[in-house]
Amino acid sequence: MEGLEITVLLGLTILVGTMLAPRVRLALPLVLVVFGLLLGFIPPLREVQLPPETVLLLFLPVMLFWESLTTSLRSIRRDFRYILPMSTLLVVASAFAVAGVAVLFGLPWEIALILGAAVAPPDATAVAAIGRLLPRRSFMKLKAESLTNDGTALVLYAIAVSIAVGEQVTPLQVTWSLIVSYGGGIAVGILVAAAAWQLLLRTRATMTINVAMLLMPFAAFMVAELIHASGVLAVVVAGLIAAYAGPRITTADSRRQADAVWPFGVYLLNGALFVLIGIEVQWVVHQTSLPAIGWLTLATLAVWVALLMVRFLFQLLAWPFQRRGRGTSRRLRIRAHVVNTVAGMRGAVSLAIALSVPLNTPDGTRLDGRDDIVFITAGVIMLSLLVQGPLLPAIVRWARFPADHAEDEEFELAERAISGAAMTALDSLAAEHGISDEVRDRVRRDGYERLELANARAMARERALVDTEVDAMELMLDVPDPLLEERDITIPTGGTLQMVATSPDIDIAQRSPIIRDDENTRLKLALLDHKREVLLGLRRSGTVDDLVARRISANLDLEQLRLQGIEHID
Repeated sequence: MEGLEITVLLGLTILVGTMLAPRVRLALPLVLVVFGLLLGFIPPLREVQLPPETVLLLFLPVMLFWESLTTSLRSIRRDFRYILPMSTLLVVASAFAVAGVAVLFGLPWEIALILGAAVAPPDATAVAAIGRLLPRRSFMKLKAESLTNDGTALVLYAIAVSIAVGEQVTPLQVTWSLIVSYGGGIAVGILVAAAAWQLLLRTRATMTINVAMLLMPFAAFMVAELIHASGVLAVVVAGLIAAYAGPRITTADSRRQADAVWPFGVYLLNGALFVLIGIEVQWVVHQTSLPAIGWLTLATLAVWVALLMVRFLFQLLAWPFQRRGRGTSRRLRIRAHVVNTVAGMRGAVSLAIALSVPLNTPDGTRLDGRDDIVFITAGVIMLSLLVQGPLLPAIVRWARFPADHAEDEEFELAERAISGAAMTALDSLAAEHGISDEVRDRVRRDGYERLELANARAMARERALVDTEVDAMELMLDVPDPLLEERDITIPTGGTLQMVATSPDIDIAQRSPIIRDDENTRLKLALLDHKREVLLGLRRSGTVDDLVARRISANLDLEQLRLQGIEHID
């Protein structure tokens, strides 16, 4: 089929899947994979191939960069002792466990190790698409793990391929490969982010900023691959630095544009990827001989079960070395391990690794077992998406995690903190910018009204939580609340804060509306800048999470754009 026809077909499939998924109450990736399987029954579509270099060089950098931009650095620092072994040691343990299972089914050890490297890492795109059902902290831990484990898997894959094609691999070479992969990947990510920092400090043009941000993941991946380092790690490090430094090197206009374009682009790439995975699985099945399908299916089931068991057991064994949550019971901890095990799904990166296995050795001899690797990898991906995916919501409900309102509380705390700080600094900012008393008092009144609104919302949320707990207790005791009819649930319109009246001494007739509007704009922009500085200070101290700061920063950007207007781009 022609490229244009394929593009239109993929777009229509994503559109239909987007409309259908809410109706059938399934996650969109699951629906798109099923659509891909159905499209694979059409012979011309079955020939549409998913080149592994397309996944590794086009899809992966963009998706990893966006996921890095929307990842909490505070969560990574807090759970680093969990993330590090899960993204390194678990990948190695999973790869060797899978290799052992595959050897039992007759695969040569070298080929079995390649298979293990392919299916060992949970996929970042699958986790991001389906894992949002998890509690916030569990999702962040799984997301951070899936962002970095591909680097370990690719190093292990390179070593396994070298062994399979007959090259001599020594422990020193393996150690050096790991050092270059991790050290080089981190160094490249830092250097690319530093170069982008220097460039963006010298420009305020929206298009220039966003073109530079778009080039960052590709530049980081390319440079890392040139020195045989981990391109995955380079992109993730560059993305984390860009997320942290973004408020200081970008503008409100550029962030507004990026926040609209990046999610949409990643959404389309994700959708196309899951459809192509379904089509690719059909192609793999049709390329496999009928007698071999039976034992390969059994091998696929065995490998899938082995991955789940190793992941669960690794979490149990590694728990003593990780940070322990306060008041966490053993029962709840076991349930969390079960949820995390089911949430570790495989995706396009595993298939790309399998399809990258060379057909022949350097001397021209055919590499036996490549088709088996592709079949089993595709089968594991299908099982993880079509079995673990639908099971995950039920498993999360079964786990009965306690309600987590930390993000809402931090959001309210940050909003009140930055509003209060802005009101405190109002007089000095007004004097610094030469603002009249009339405009200053009007802005003060507006600021106090917003602060009172934030306080009222916090009180309403706390009251709703209390009411929910009371209702739950009543259901348990089956006793009505005698004060139900007397309960006053009206949100108070007043508070402890006092309004400051506008000054009656200003003769409005003597002041031009244009001047007043200009003063109002300048003062409010100064207050927004002050709020951002306070917000960044809260983020820097760890009081407010990175994602909460990102939400509030987006609201501040909208306020700034309402004052300044949107930049017109020709």
